[in-house]
Amino acid sequence: MEAEEDKCVKFENGLRPEIKQLIWFSEIRNFPTLVNKSRICDKDTKAKANYYKAANEKRGRDFAK
Repeated sequence: MEAEEDKCVKFENGLRPEIKQLIWFSEIRNFPTLVNKSRICDKDTKAKANYYKAANEKRGRDFAK
């Protein structure tokens, strides 16, 4: 059980800060679950960034009119 926890901690330490911040508080100590949740957070973070980028670009086009 300790090896699984160590593996999870090592994985968390390698995550990008924005993903690590979202995952860390959950204290997930099952490696496959941790990886899956991290992938979901990463996908959501990228989708959010793309949404705001598109909204800002649209606002810039509307402002230029």
